[in-house]
Amino acid sequence: MEGIDHRMVSVNGITMHIAEKGPKEGPVVLLLHGFPDLWYTWRHQISGLSSLGYRAVAPDLRGYGDSDSPESFSEYTCLNVVGDLVALLDSVAGNQEKVFLVGHDWGAIIGWFLCLFRPEKINGFVCLSVPYRSRNPKVKPVQGFKAVFGDDYYICRFQEPGKIEGEIASADPRIFLRNLFTGRTLGPPILPKDNPFGEKPNPNSENIELPEWFSKKDLDFYVSKFEKAGFTGGLNYYRAMDL
Repeated sequence: MEGIDHRMVSVNGITMHIAEKGPKEGPVVLLLHGFPDLWYTWRHQISGLSSLGYRAVAPDLRGYGDSDSPESFSEYTCLNVVGDLVALLDSVAGNQEKVFLVGHDWGAIIGWFLCLFRPEKINGFVCLSVPYRSRNPKVKPVQGFKAVFGDDYYICRFQEPGKIEGEIASADPRIFLRNLFTGRTLGPPILPKDNPFGEKPNPNSENIELPEWFSKKDLDFYVSKFEKAGFTGGLNYYRAMDL
């Protein structure tokens, strides 16, 4: 991560942390992370893109990491988050009229909304993991997920403020994060109420082997940031889905 610069930017009524690298005049590539991620998701891509002459910019989205985290989930609608990004582009893109956009998971969802609302700002969009899906005017998103996958589907389980946060704390945030990043269970993500994260707290969790692409140092970084900021900000994106 050598040479990555960090700074705070005032956008849309909040303060946002960004990581960036590359020549100031280089074409901007805006990198949007998902849940439960951070700017750190893009650490390898930031260096790779900057080496090719691009200026890579990766924010902690509202609610994450070192960015501000409004308390109410009503402040996490697509309008709020796209508003953050429009203001961020006004700040970092200089005289560039258009930028390249890359989004993963929630970053991809927000990326689609940014393309829809402000297409004049986007050169091209690389979408990872979430294709575009238009809203069904007859069914609210959470209601639709519940009808198809049941009450224990992860999005449905995330809806009650404070509930899943307590379960994460009881299970150990390190176990929660490790399982999300390294799990390979097929099928829709289900969180049974009696054991939502697939195992009971393990006093020897430090000794569990991680894949070669995700080191203990990486896990430690995520754990340190989420222990500081909590998970509510990221979960509020799910709670705002029907809005």
